[in-house]
Amino acid sequence: MSDALSLQDGGPAPAEARSSRGPNLDGRMHPGGTVLFLLVLVGGIGYALFNLITDMQAAGQPPLAIGAFALLGLALLIALGFEFVNGFHDTANAVATVIYTHSLPPVVAVVYSGVFNFLGVLVSTGAVAYSVVTLLPVELVLKTGSSAGYAMIFALLIAAIVWNLGTWALGLPNSSSHALIGSVLGVGIANQLLATEGSETSGVQWDQAWSVLRALLFSPLLGFVMAAALLLTMRFVIRNRTLYQEPEGDAPPPLWIRSLLILTCGGVSFAHGGNDGQKGMGLIMLILIGAAPTAYALNRTMSESETPHFVQVSERARTVFQNRAEQAPMPSPADGRAQITEALGKKDLDQPEIHAALAALSDDIATKVKEYGAIRHVPAAATPNLRNDMYLVSDAIHSLKKHEGLFVGAEAEALKAYETSLNDGTRYIPTWVKVSVALALGLGTMVGWKRIVVTVGSRIGKKHLTYAQGASAEITAAGTIGLAEAYGLPVSTTHILSSGVAGTMAANGSGLQWGTVRNLAAAWLLTLPAAITLAGLLYAGLRLVF
Repeated sequence: MSDALSLQDGGPAPAEARSSRGPNLDGRMHPGGTVLFLLVLVGGIGYALFNLITDMQAAGQPPLAIGAFALLGLALLIALGFEFVNGFHDTANAVATVIYTHSLPPVVAVVYSGVFNFLGVLVSTGAVAYSVVTLLPVELVLKTGSSAGYAMIFALLIAAIVWNLGTWALGLPNSSSHALIGSVLGVGIANQLLATEGSETSGVQWDQAWSVLRALLFSPLLGFVMAAALLLTMRFVIRNRTLYQEPEGDAPPPLWIRSLLILTCGGVSFAHGGNDGQKGMGLIMLILIGAAPTAYALNRTMSESETPHFVQVSERARTVFQNRAEQAPMPSPADGRAQITEALGKKDLDQPEIHAALAALSDDIATKVKEYGAIRHVPAAATPNLRNDMYLVSDAIHSLKKHEGLFVGAEAEALKAYETSLNDGTRYIPTWVKVSVALALGLGTMVGWKRIVVTVGSRIGKKHLTYAQGASAEITAAGTIGLAEAYGLPVSTTHILSSGVAGTMAANGSGLQWGTVRNLAAAWLLTLPAAITLAGLLYAGLRLVF
């Protein structure tokens, strides 16, 4: 929470932070707070371990060998470690404005932000979690429990953590989302280069990657423009001079302004938890599916009452595929699986024989679910294959829907309903995973925040942050991140809020410290190639280890 809880002291506060107008960042946390922090940390790890074992026993998952269980535990700790680093790296952006406007004391601000990050993770939908997963090569997603699957997880997480820690040490507000997505791309590229058969499913799913990269590219520009526009609008509508003045000494702002700034800080923290927390969830689910498929490959929380609906939408979708198959014969499920996998790699699915294969696989999925009575009753031996079939068909429908006008009316509705049912059966996040990620992100918020806070609060603009500037930047960031989550797009809290602060400085005529701006731009430009390279090299090395 303060330096007493920091991973690294970071030295004395810079001159900007010690000035009469700057906040006091040298406050110490009460020893009782440190003890509580450690108790929550240990309790969270114990809670995750207890639920993991309970889920495996309830699903009839055979006990893992000691080595396999240790590998699973290590992978989960690294995934939660990424979210912990994400917390103290990214969320410092959210608290910078309330700290530098003296709206909240630093220790109170980071605890407040941590709580709202926790809540944001808990109520998240999971859409962002699986948008990151869909960037990965289909080959690796279908074989998450293999040696290549473990190499993938370790490589992309370690690369993202290393880059985050490096930029944090320099006080640069780098994006954890940027680093993670770069790592995912690096693993995909390396896997394709290492593939012996040259399968097109062994590389990055570039159609999904471009949509994510566009969101990462335009969100900072949107943050800059929208924050500047909001500040100018506030100047025109709200004619209260106090709102546009720099803080005087250590005195807090007027109550209504202070309330607004505290509210926007909570909004950014909540939105950050809802968006960034999901990235770790998606990776944790990949780890669990690979190590304990019986317990996690299928959504065993679905009840028997949902089976008739699942079978009905499956049969409607099968009819759509059969109508498009023309005279192509229906293959066996095994042959259909191979045909769909190959077509997904080539992005060439609108063929009669592929529609016939989709009809065959859809029929086989519905038959098995009907036979077992519900997804929750699928036996251990059948779980991995059924999950992979459901994932393949869902991915194929997602790709086919991108062909504008290919399916319309009743056909489009039938496929949309089937895709939703397939995703409901395979893409879920247990409550304990959400709680574990929420704790990691929330606790991370309370550690090592000072470096980034100083950069955002005092080194972007030439003048001190005003109340209106802080509110404008945070309202823009919260709205943009929340909108991105609604569309299932991972975006960068760091880039949006930092660019929002820069936008308000420009609109206010405060001037920018171009040295800092250049460093931020350099971090933004270098993150993708650096993370891609680091993750690719790690993946190649770990393939040998595993």
